[in-house]
Amino acid sequence: MTIIELTTVFPVAPARAFDVSIDVDAHTASMSGSGERTVGGVRSGPLALNDSVTFTARHFGLPWRMTSRITEYDRPTRFVDEQARGPFAYWRHEHVFVWDESRGVTVARDKVEFAAPLGFLGRLVTRLVLEGYMRRLLSKRNEYLASSCTGEA
Repeated sequence: MTIIELTTVFPVAPARAFDVSIDVDAHTASMSGSGERTVGGVRSGPLALNDSVTFTARHFGLPWRMTSRITEYDRPTRFVDEQARGPFAYWRHEHVFVWDESRGVTVARDKVEFAAPLGFLGRLVTRLVLEGYMRRLLSKRNEYLASSCTGEA
């Protein structure tokens, strides 16, 4: 199992950071570089508990399809999405939003746990390529979402 933890500062209250982070349109816009688009489930707007969405995208020059479901939802402080169907043997992404009153910002913490399929080969690919790729992809997504709260995206 690989774990990626990220921290992103949003210059808005937790409710706004939560709302933009769970919005299908904002997610799709943040992943435009990989041609991500929705093809099933909730196709636009915010997700809620038990909602699912299916995305297609191109990564490493290959087409990918993944269905995620919102399995935990506590607005405005936390939600979890998990892969229901897709390329990973396991995928769980926890999003936590904490108000930092002294700075007047929301600190968003992401914890992504995932495992690639194919046993030893999957673990090797994860260590050599996938972990760094996913960290950069998620960081870029978070930067886009944080800047979109201020209209700078």
